[in-house]
Amino acid sequence: MKIKLNLVNRTNTLLFCILGLFHLPMVNAGESMAMEYRIDSGDKIAIEVYGEPELSREMLLNDSGKISYPFLGELAIRGLTLFEVEQKIHQGLLGDYLINPSVSVSIIAYRPFFIDGEVKKPGGYAYQPGLTVAKAAALAGGFTERASLQKIFVVRSSHPDKTPQPVEPHSLIGPGDIISIKQSFF
Repeated sequence: MKIKLNLVNRTNTLLFCILGLFHLPMVNAGESMAMEYRIDSGDKIAIEVYGEPELSREMLLNDSGKISYPFLGELAIRGLTLFEVEQKIHQGLLGDYLINPSVSVSIIAYRPFFIDGEVKKPGGYAYQPGLTVAKAAALAGGFTERASLQKIFVVRSSHPDKTPQPVEPHSLIGPGDIISIKQSFF
């Protein structure tokens, strides 16, 4: 009886671990994106300094890539992660202004993505996490009758070379990406 219970417990533990592995990548992918996301022009951020409401701000990052922050002046934050911005503000306020500032930076609104070519309403649209090419096309009124689902290209804002890369309709896109839907010959 004891051997049978141990076998059941081990089986349940193994099953729990296997199910946990399937769930783990989804959680880490979301956390990973938030940790690796680099701020750029068009992003709207919120800066909170706990216990210091006069230091809390919401701001849109303009083309200069800099923000003006109380006591610290202009801070260049384009290309930094949220954590790096938190650390930069924390270090700037530490000592001269606050003993141990608790800083939190979050994204309020991502910069838009752009879609052109064979969609009914080409243009710029608000980015939403988890957005795919097909969802982006739906926001743009859907594919036209002439759209080729085999000729879809994305210029990723996160890649320095800015060359169009072929993608599938289920491919994820990011803020600032430019999607081009080419025309079918048939």
